[in-house]
Amino acid sequence: MDDRRKFELILDNIADGVFTINTDWRIELFNKAAERITGFSAEEAIGRVCREVFRTNVCDYDCAIRRALETGEPVTNYEVIITRKDGIQIPVSVSASILMDDDGGIMGAVETFRDISQLKWLEMELQERYQFGQLIGKSRRMQEIFEQIEMLAENDVTVLIQGETGTGKGVIARAIHLNSHRADGPFVTVNCAALPEPLLESELFGHVKGAFTGAVADKPGRFELADGGTIFLDEIGEIPTHVQAKLLRAIEDKEFERIGGTKTIKVDVRIIAATNK
Repeated sequence: MDDRRKFELILDNIADGVFTINTDWRIELFNKAAERITGFSAEEAIGRVCREVFRTNVCDYDCAIRRALETGEPVTNYEVIITRKDGIQIPVSVSASILMDDDGGIMGAVETFRDISQLKWLEMELQERYQFGQLIGKSRRMQEIFEQIEMLAENDVTVLIQGETGTGKGVIARAIHLNSHRADGPFVTVNCAALPEPLLESELFGHVKGAFTGAVADKPGRFELADGGTIFLDEIGEIPTHVQAKLLRAIEDKEFERIGGTKTIKVDVRIIAATNK
């Protein structure tokens, strides 16, 4: 496998859209994510002037690559609107850098971009929820929250959200999920405070037939239902002590057994928890 093919394979496994252009502004590389976001195939895009494919609302006067050329510095997180092949307009966050050869000559440029439609939806959702005479959602603090959501969405780490009841912890958890690579997977919510203590372990981890009175059939738990996606454990501070050890194992090792069962079940789950304490 030659170096160019290896490079193309790496690009195709990046979640963000990526394309490169030469000094004539013609596209030379166009990865899988770029195809998905724009609706244009690599075959359709390569060889065309970038403005014909990556059709932004600022192509004529202030595109990210033009900015990078004029300033000599990379451009990061520049928000623009693009028009997809199907005519739908979506917001994207763009970063661009100039490509130089060993002698300092300009070879072209590389641009990366991500669809931020879900993030914009979240902004509107939170702004609608927190209007107290003014749009608090536009405050600097809210912008920091939006940035944290985007950062957390990129990393598959366990997250704990703290806040008083009614402050939108569930909205933020869903936004992290929708902006992550798990967005196409399930988002399963468990309100730990709303479930009676005897039922909580069964709801989380499931049970096998005959495990207890009333267990007339095997039942998967919420962790199994969330496989490939995200489980949101709301009011996690209400989980009783005897369930905490099993939950800790599920969080750390992503494995558990159903109540009454001996088979170890492994799941691929992102865990987001929330508490008002």
